[in-house]
Amino acid sequence: MAEAIFAGGCFWCTEAVFKQLGGVNSVESGYIGGDVENPTYKAVCSGATGHAEAIRIGFDPETIGYADLLDIHFATHDPTQLNRQGNDIGTQYRSAIFPLDDEQRAEAKAAIARAQPDWPAPIVTTVEGPATWYPAEDYHQDYWDGEGQRNPYCLAVIPPKLAKLKKGFAAKLVS
Repeated sequence: MAEAIFAGGCFWCTEAVFKQLGGVNSVESGYIGGDVENPTYKAVCSGATGHAEAIRIGFDPETIGYADLLDIHFATHDPTQLNRQGNDIGTQYRSAIFPLDDEQRAEAKAAIARAQPDWPAPIVTTVEGPATWYPAEDYHQDYWDGEGQRNPYCLAVIPPKLAKLKKGFAAKLVS
């Protein structure tokens, strides 16, 4: 089992994407990259803690590689928007990768270079860390599978992400 940590806007939306993939064993929403210990959702949303809403992905590298996860990350959010995704604005919604070792750091930089030709503007995704991971409160976990499918925001944002995932990465989806 390996782990990857990505930030790409609202963690409810990114969690929904990565839970669809074969070889992904877990997706946990949380906070990373700030300077306050044990941050809360309310504090992170204020923008005052420096944390990003992010997901920690547990995956089987024999089934899906870290490079695949990075490519999916870049294809399913807008890495050219600085400190925002759509209507979510602030550093807590930044596009970032938090590599867990030097190999992941090198792969992250390579993925940015690989993705750039697909975007009309420069990619602003940061490669950060090391940083401490803080799991989000329980009600944020598996959000799309529960409350999210009744939440108008999620209904507007998540289905287009899932459509991009299905269009570009159908072979990687859970069968």
